[in-house]
Amino acid sequence: MDLQMIAYLAELGKLSFTPEEMEKMAAEMTSIIEIMDTVKEIDVEYDALADNKDIYLNDLREDVKADSFPTEKILQNAVNDENCFVVPKVVE
Repeated sequence: MDLQMIAYLAELGKLSFTPEEMEKMAAEMTSIIEIMDTVKEIDVEYDALADNKDIYLNDLREDVKADSFPTEKILQNAVNDENCFVVPKVVE
């Protein structure tokens, strides 16, 4: 990575570097980019069977509809009786 690109990125980030820091930053960024380029060498072919660990949709339990709890039962411990829960304020 060249110094011109480092200067541009520093300007975008509103950062200021000395010339020595710019040289060091260019070397570090080049090293990081070289490491990231090794990712291209990794085989990333998708294998659905390996990803799902041999779990098939047919093996899952059936989704069965069930009655929900009555509103009165759920709200019996609520602070407010206007069909709502009162939650303490956590953000000012």
